Amino acid sequence: MKHVPELQDLVDDLPRFARVLTAFAAKLQVNLGDFHADHISVRCHQNTTADRWRAGLVKCGSLLNETQINGRPICLFTLNEPLTVGPLKIDLVELPYPGEKRYPHEGWEHIEIVLPGVADELYTRALALIADDALIMPGIKLKQSSPKGENERLPNPTLAITDGSVTIKFHPHSLREIVASEREQD
Repeated sequence: MKHVPELQDLVDDLPRFARVLTAFAAKLQVNLGDFHADHISVRCHQNTTADRWRAGLVKCGSLLNETQINGRPICLFTLNEPLTVGPLKIDLVELPYPGEKRYPHEGWEHIEIVLPGVADELYTRALALIADDALIMPGIKLKQSSPKGENERLPNPTLAITDGSVTIKFHPHSLREIVASEREQD
């Protein structure tokens, strides 16, 4: 990634992201090293930025999947070499094209952690990992959602926790499992 001109802004942004992610995890009393980060995601405001990042990601990885979620393309890239983000090694990048929402920062925005188990119990399992006093801190927000791709067969609810600058999301299935479920025949 370091040698791909289209991704230099992301390369430059990675140390900032790792720093705020690590600090946020410490505030939540979550040890990131105890988990497998399924993927890392970026956010941008313009399609031209998304197109540039897409062109760069193809140079240091391969397109695993592209699907429409909430009316916009979401691309997944498998990297040839994983990114190091704090204690995590992450080899899957999610590139959502811009939607209606505007994010405060263009660049790395969140990681997602897989908590294997029953989908209906995800929220309870994820909340149990976070210190109670962290959940009531000012500026900490939780959001439950169930984004769904066009042909997705596995329920993959998400619990997102954010402080407004960085987000950690939890879900029961990896994106590779979700992609495989989309490709299964009836």
